[in-house]
Amino acid sequence: MPNAYWIARVDVTDAEKYKAYTLANAEAFALYGARFLVRSGRQDSVEGLARMRNVVIEFPNYAAAIDCWNSPQYRHAISFREGAGIADIVIVEGYDGPQPG
Repeated sequence: MPNAYWIARVDVTDAEKYKAYTLANAEAFALYGARFLVRSGRQDSVEGLARMRNVVIEFPNYAAAIDCWNSPQYRHAISFREGAGIADIVIVEGYDGPQPG
């Protein structure tokens, strides 16, 4: 069974409020086995539109990624992000198939 990922692109508009969100989301992420693969860091936008932060969070499977999003713990955490930033978030299932060459 492949892993799953949250891919988030975020523009933070209020750093202090956003900090409260990052502290609050830790509970939900721990409950659902989340692991940060990308959490901001250096970036180059080589094509298309960019946001100031990019985040990739790995989950053990697609069900865990969806369940985390819908959990009361994450719903509580997301309330801290309101008014602190603009986000585009997708949840995708990983790929376990053959690789090129």
